Amino acid sequence: MSATDSVPPLPPVAEAGAETASDKAVQPQRRNPLHGLTLEAMLTELVEHFGWPELGARVHIRSFNLDPSIASSLKFLRKTPWAREKVEGLYLFMKREQARDKPR
Repeated sequence: MSATDSVPPLPPVAEAGAETASDKAVQPQRRNPLHGLTLEAMLTELVEHFGWPELGARVHIRSFNLDPSIASSLKFLRKTPWAREKVEGLYLFMKREQARDKPR
């Protein structure tokens, strides 16, 4: 057995202009408005826009209503997928409303 028998073959070279698997994985993120945005940034912007009382009324989460803070809310949202989805949805709604209200 020679030394070259144990070397695995090289992967095929992609043709020019061909998409690789990593390109396909990145492509859906181009249209994702939340891509690259942290939960903390979203929550901070929501609190600035709505305030804690309105945010608590829109998303019924105890950490928004009783002694609210960014830190306690982030801790809860990171552990609770349904609550995070509601906050992300409200954030997208807020952004759509802001874009619609912006003068052109």
